[in-house]
Amino acid sequence: MLPKLPSAEVRPLSLNSETTTLVVDTAREESLAAIKSSLGDAVVDSHFKPGDDIWIRVRNDAWLTSIKKLRDANSFDYFCFLSVIDWMPSPYGRGEDDPTEPAPQRDMTIRSGYAGGETRMQVFVRIVNSKTHIGLNVKADVVDAAPMIDSLIAVFAGANWHEREAHEMFGIEFSGHPDLRNMYLPVDFEGHPMRKDFPLLARMVKPWPGIVDVEPLPGGDDSGDSSDGDAS
Repeated sequence: MLPKLPSAEVRPLSLNSETTTLVVDTAREESLAAIKSSLGDAVVDSHFKPGDDIWIRVRNDAWLTSIKKLRDANSFDYFCFLSVIDWMPSPYGRGEDDPTEPAPQRDMTIRSGYAGGETRMQVFVRIVNSKTHIGLNVKADVVDAAPMIDSLIAVFAGANWHEREAHEMFGIEFSGHPDLRNMYLPVDFEGHPMRKDFPLLARMVKPWPGIVDVEPLPGGDDSGDSSDGDAS
């Protein structure tokens, strides 16, 4: 007979809109207040989700100095990752769409998520306070026509290859980065594959597996026609 384990409350990883219980999160609330006090007018907007996470958006020209302040004055000294979000809905639809049906009407409105945004693409970084273990998502807008932002290598050396990948896949220029060479693609590759408007030609010819990926069995002939003919 298995021993009966003590019951324990299971907390969700992320809250949803159906949650009605008021969640008190003093630690994150005080952390956000300290962040705003430290960064001042560099903070454009912020979002605090009790029991979940914190998001802030800073000015593009304050990106580097803000991250440095967060490390030195607010103890966000652990660098997790850096990446880019392209908020534009794909003009090519979704992989789940049936290619045999007419393309559905799509809302192409750009919505920038937590802490807002004024541009199509945003650079964001995830950092953690190693003392309180509170995480923080920091993002900044980049100009659509010429997306550029300061490199964070001087603050977090580990941002090096993250910025290289963001440059290669999204076309973001990182001012001050010493070596923005491609890591995955040929040096003469044209375009940036992670942008929503980059045409994935392979998926235009053949949809994602599992959608309409039905192929005849080897040697099978649905028509029943056994007449000889030229192979093509």
